[in-house]
Amino acid sequence: MLNIKLLRDQSAFIAERLLVKNFDASEIIEKILKLDTVRRNTLTELESGLSEQNLYAKEIGRLMKEGRRAEADEAKSRVAGLKEASASLEKSLEGTTSELNDLLVLLPNIPHSSVPPGKSAQDNILVREGGIIPKLTDNYPHWDLARKYDIIDFDLGVKLTGAGFPVYKGKGAKLQRALISFFLDRNTEAGYTEVQPPVLVNEASAYGTGQLPDKSDQMYYCQLDNFYLIPTAEVPVTNIYRDVILLQDQLPVKMTAYTSCFRREAGSYGKDVRGLNRLHQFDKVEIVQICHPETSYQALEEMVSHVENIVKSLELPYRIIRLCGGDMSFTSALTYDFEVYSAAQQRWLEVSSVSNFESFQSNRLKLRYRDEEGKTQWAHTLNGSSLALPRIVAALLENNQEGKGIKIPESLVPYTGFSYID
Repeated sequence: MLNIKLLRDQSAFIAERLLVKNFDASEIIEKILKLDTVRRNTLTELESGLSEQNLYAKEIGRLMKEGRRAEADEAKSRVAGLKEASASLEKSLEGTTSELNDLLVLLPNIPHSSVPPGKSAQDNILVREGGIIPKLTDNYPHWDLARKYDIIDFDLGVKLTGAGFPVYKGKGAKLQRALISFFLDRNTEAGYTEVQPPVLVNEASAYGTGQLPDKSDQMYYCQLDNFYLIPTAEVPVTNIYRDVILLQDQLPVKMTAYTSCFRREAGSYGKDVRGLNRLHQFDKVEIVQICHPETSYQALEEMVSHVENIVKSLELPYRIIRLCGGDMSFTSALTYDFEVYSAAQQRWLEVSSVSNFESFQSNRLKLRYRDEEGKTQWAHTLNGSSLALPRIVAALLENNQEGKGIKIPESLVPYTGFSYID
């Protein structure tokens, strides 16, 4: 959530920057500033009334001691009127504040100055690429390979739940488990503390990281208990520090977690979502950092390099993309996407997003740190997929298919216990 003081001081600048995300904020900002003026005036009037009540309370005590009961009763009558007015002002303030917050949460995060304008993925910028795109003799897509080697059963998933919920079997299940352990080990070696969070969160947690209200239609909701199934481990992991004030020397906080993730993906259909390309339930390992504002962009680059090294170790051809404004998330200030090449499908598949949210999430979470002067400041939050499994698995299966089976990258063999799926 954007800081209200920043909106007051730099409303024109914010409106201009949000246009990079193709979001016209001028009308909402105007309403916010008007409501903020009403809220501040009401608060001033309320504080004045409460101050006057305190003065009367002292005066009443003095009058009673002096035996001037009639004057004390008259002062009590005035206090009663002031209390009634204060109650009305408090109710009005509560309503105005609620209306103001409802508008504030509609504003996306301000994009970083390096974010290019654009409307879709076509306008993203290639940062760098690596690896070698294989030339395949056999050229089967992963859904055919999954059936051939009996490692992923999409039809059984439909029977048990529905489309987008595959069942992993045999070496397919072992490959999933191996990748999860491999990613977690690489992350903990890089200084991230592993946590195992719940996959259900309450409304406050979903609100804190910005999934609500923006992505409410993409989340699975447990109505009876008012819980949400998480779309990413970012939600519970970042919320560990909701309503927390850290000491400056505790920064950065680095965490990693494996969870199943759940996304409704409403309206998704067609060849681009076939097989593992887009699922409603999938496994993902996440990295999260909480940083000092002055070091958050250095941390972002370090996270990008970390994810890049993991992708390299899997021997997959990849590219890193800096997203344009129109392709960025609601909450992000700057995002890098990682894509790996699927040789059988002859297309790039997104496998990770690494983002800096600056203080956007912290403002919602009330996540602060105490600086050297003892003042509280908003921390910066960052997160990245390290990595999402489905499309990694798709690329591994397709790019490594040989006559005698599917070759496992050397770095994974200690985790799988086998060199080939055959």
